[in-house]
This record gives sequence, C-alpha cells and structure tokens, in this order.
Amino acid sequence: MKNASIIGGSGYVGGEVLRLLLGHPEIEVKQVTSERLAGKPVSLLHPNLRSHTDLVFSKADEVEACDILFLALPHGLAMKNFSQYQEIAPKIIDLSADFRLRNPQDYVDWYGHEHSVADQLENFVYGIVELHRDEMKNANYISGAGCNATCTILGLYPLFKKGLIDLERPVTVEAKVGSSESGNKVNDASHHPERSGAVRSFKATGHRHTAEMLQELSVPEIHFSGTAIEMVRGILTTAQVFLKSGVTEKDVWKAYREVYGDEPFIRIVKAKQGIYRYPEPKILAGSNFCDIGFEKDERSDRLVVMTALDNLMKGAAGQAVHGMNVMMGFPETAGLEFLGLHPV
Repeated sequence: MKNASIIGGSGYVGGEVLRLLLGHPEIEVKQVTSERLAGKPVSLLHPNLRSHTDLVFSKADEVEACDILFLALPHGLAMKNFSQYQEIAPKIIDLSADFRLRNPQDYVDWYGHEHSVADQLENFVYGIVELHRDEMKNANYISGAGCNATCTILGLYPLFKKGLIDLERPVTVEAKVGSSESGNKVNDASHHPERSGAVRSFKATGHRHTAEMLQELSVPEIHFSGTAIEMVRGILTTAQVFLKSGVTEKDVWKAYREVYGDEPFIRIVKAKQGIYRYPEPKILAGSNFCDIGFEKDERSDRLVVMTALDNLMKGAAGQAVHGMNVMMGFPETAGLEFLGLHPV
C-alpha cells in the first residue's frame, strides 16, 4: 500500500482525485490541503464523500512526506513552489498547465509569461497514457493534459500516426463544453440566469490548449474553437479533417483498431441505429472512458471525428490516476472501473 497526498483539494478536480484515491485498492490518502478551509472536513466541499472519509483539510506547509503527491492548483502555483514539492514526494503528478509544454517559449507565446523552472520541463511526461505509456513507466513526474486537448488529441491521434490526413488542408475542431470546465470560482458568466440555457462561444480563437494539440500531434496548425453549453460535466469535440486521396472509411477503421485496440479506456462508437450512434458525453459522466466516432463524407475526402469524455475524469482526475497506475506499476484500471450511468 502506497500513501498519497493532494495539494489543492478544494476544487472540482482535486475533489475528483480524492474520490478516486479513496476507492483505490493500492492507495491510502494521507493529507488533502486547502488554505481557506484548513481544519474543516473535506466533505464540507465534497458532500459525495460523506461517511466515506474523516479527512480534514490541511495547510500546504503541513503536508508530510508521502509516496506520491498530486498537485491540483491554479496555473502558476505548481512551478512557483516546485522545489518544496520535490522534498515531499519522489513521484509527482501536476494537474495544472505548468509542465504540459516541452518548449519554454510556448509559455511566453500561449500564457504570456516565462516559465520559472524551465529546466524541469524535460523531466515531466505529458499525461495522456495512450500516447506516453512507456515513458510513464520510468517517470517520476507526470503533467496532466488539458481537458480540451485530451479530447481533441485522442480523437485525431490515430489518423496522424498512420499518415491518413492531408496536411495541406485545414484541421478544424469545435468543442462543446460543460460548466465545470471553468472550475468552482464564481464569476459573472457562471451566474445562473446568464449560464442557464447558454450556447456561448467563449474562445473562438487562441485557446491555450491548442498548444498541446500542436505539440502532441506534431502539426503546424489546428483551428480550435470552444463553445459553452448547458451541461455540467463533459466535452464533445467535432473535428473536420480531410483524408489523403484514396483513403477509405475501412482504412480509418483499421487505423483506430491498430492504435487503440488494446486500450482499456478508449471505445470506438459507430452504431447504425439508436440515439447513441455517435459519442455522447452525457453517458460518460463520472467515468474514465473516451468515446470516439467518425463518419466520412460520401461526396468528398472530408472526415468528421466526434470525441466525448468527462472533462473532470478522462480530461483531468481520471487521467491522472491512470498515469499514476502506470507509473507505480499498478493495474491500469485500478480505481477507475466505474462505467457511467444511463439514464442520467
């Protein structure tokens, strides 16, 4: 049994990490921090954990040595205090954006500031297990991937890996996202009369997660836009790409099967009937699955790829626990067996 602690346990992602670790057969949760709520029970902010744990929030400077440390902090704080976190645990998983990008210049270009510990970037493995499993097996540090980036990358990766996409033509992605993506901080946009019923473009261009897509898919350009809809959990990305001349839908099927055939959390969804013929984030809430579907335009080389996941799970906490399982040598599905609900 290994012990783990969470620094930044008051947010939605920190709460999901805690929920998963409390049910993990190989992990004992040692401490969870919140500067604002130190001394208060964690169930005050995470009521789904009532009667499941008697943990109370600690302050970050009270965290003791542990085997693995999860950082669920706002962007900028993990890099600022990284040296002290290194002293707490030999294995660290950071769920912020602080260590996702390999090139320090990307932080200047996409986040508007220089990286304060750029020499550490090469020590982190980017957090999508399906792309970096072998590296994670020998890693000490993992950086969780952005939720929109995860959804986009997983949907398109086999097509790029197998060289099926015509890179002379645009790659366009539109994401529909739930309200939990913006976290639990209250703002004007989250006010119920403003948020309810919304179909709101919030980042038509320049979304920071685009940097991760470019990095992981090794492409020069992706046109990404984000739209907020009335949903709490979930992301659905719709990608429009163009296949090379002569590539058939059978070739696309083959690419996805070869790349993802043995993946425990990837499901290819392409049914011929029913209301769930394509991926649907609603039925993935609380699960670590990523559902991917596609359809080729009969009149052109256009391929539409639809990808769905729970932004707090496969897009954040579930992905982090999956990475931990690989890094620590645990069974990959440990603590992540929940299948989702229907109806919900």
